[in-house]
Amino acid sequence: MKKKLEEIKKIISETIELKKEIQQENYLKNIYDIAQIIFHALKKDKKILLCGNGGSAADCQHWVGEMIGRFKKERKSLRFISLTTNTSTLTSISNDYSYDYVFARQVEGIGEKGDILICISTSGKSNNIIKAAKLGKNIGMKIISLTGKSPNPLSEISDYNISVPSIETPRIQEVHILLIHLICGIVEEEFTANEN
Repeated sequence: MKKKLEEIKKIISETIELKKEIQQENYLKNIYDIAQIIFHALKKDKKILLCGNGGSAADCQHWVGEMIGRFKKERKSLRFISLTTNTSTLTSISNDYSYDYVFARQVEGIGEKGDILICISTSGKSNNIIKAAKLGKNIGMKIISLTGKSPNPLSEISDYNISVPSIETPRIQEVHILLIHLICGIVEEEFTANEN
């Protein structure tokens, strides 16, 4: 049992160290800048689309829930859409085209110039996410990504990227949820400060 407790402690320590890493000024500035870009797009009545696979798909849904509902404060509902939730759309695109196009096809249908596409990928290599990002960029959307260690294909085509300096998927995801909460908090603060 002692060995298992030490393993648990080691994992917790790894997460703490990664979170300390993102306290550096370049990370803090990037978090703030991304929140401002999202806020200003929403103020112009633009949409925020999100895509990701697996745990990152769940992160997209979580993020949208915080913004459509509320994070911590009462304010108007915000135009966030997760591209990971409509099973009929996801399965029909996968069946009729391929899973590589499951997000790109949705971006083509509802993405518009000035909208933002948020791509979450721990590896930064997911083909379906990269295809969506490239298509979004061609439409004139801003591409924001949360990834693991960079450089990676997604970080290189994104307009704004926050790379967690790790290759361990669970540790990256633990930091991604912190980043999401930080950005939600800033966006919400901006809306509550600017209401009326």
